[in-house]
Amino acid sequence: MSRHNTFRPVTVVEVIQETPDACSLVIAETFDYRPGQFLTVRVPHETLGTVARCYSLSSAPQTDARLKVTVKRVPGGYASNWICDNVRDGSTVEVLPPAGSFTASSLDGDLLFLAGGSGITPVISLVKAALATGSGHVALIYANRDAGSVIFAEELDALVRAHPQRLRVEHWLDAARGKPTIESLTALVGDCAGREAFVCGPEPYMALVEKVLAGLGVPTEKIHIERFTVDDETPPSGQPRAVAMLELDGKVHTLPWGARQRLLDVFIEAGLNPPYSCRQGNCGACMIRILEGETELVHNEILEEEDFAENWTLACQSIPKTDSARFTYEAP
Repeated sequence: MSRHNTFRPVTVVEVIQETPDACSLVIAETFDYRPGQFLTVRVPHETLGTVARCYSLSSAPQTDARLKVTVKRVPGGYASNWICDNVRDGSTVEVLPPAGSFTASSLDGDLLFLAGGSGITPVISLVKAALATGSGHVALIYANRDAGSVIFAEELDALVRAHPQRLRVEHWLDAARGKPTIESLTALVGDCAGREAFVCGPEPYMALVEKVLAGLGVPTEKIHIERFTVDDETPPSGQPRAVAMLELDGKVHTLPWGARQRLLDVFIEAGLNPPYSCRQGNCGACMIRILEGETELVHNEILEEEDFAENWTLACQSIPKTDSARFTYEAP
């Protein structure tokens, strides 16, 4: 993402209670975006000033006049609970423009979607776009704890009624069928194994789905996976564990860095505009060089040993290992 992108205020014209612990924010302002992308939302915090988190867009530009972003509460999660507790019709929130790489170059063929829990959010955006612009068959396998946890239940039912010959939705409810297994998911995928596959959900579910698709011989290049960072940490109320020093555009910024806080969030919350895109550790757009100190990578799908040897890391996935660290985006 261009470092010239900055947070802008937008108006929430409607808050939709999707389930007891998930809500959607309908936004008045418009952005150009692709189905499957997300918004970065910044919310206030009494000790850190602000915190920023990413939430997927459940709207599709082909079918929805307004953007809709969906947020599910996470136990102990600061931003998700703040949004669900405080945002109402008419509220203003600050967002970055849509970003993310969980998109498709074409939605015209036969497609397979596998979602778990709130992983349905970017998936329903892609499903709606495929049904609106494509001509292929679409299969969705959607796993949840129970019927009350199904997000977009009515919207999915309406899509099936509108496209009975093209859309198949299979709900897997743990309360009724137990946890999904390799065998049960393999049977559900069935003859859809040759399709382009899109997967999003909790990490254990996605790991299971990856095994299923690998066992069915689906090539990795036909599997698209969205790994989202769970809002599982309340920002610390005391002193931060570390200090991050960033050399950017000829200036050095010295910033407090929470013990489990992603380095990219530190920069964004300070009002800086660093380069980034996916925020999932799989695109490399936020690569940053460590000049002093050490970090730990929460997730990485792009950096290799030669990158680490040259002290590169990913800002979106880095948490501190030392009391202070210094960084630059510039190559030597």
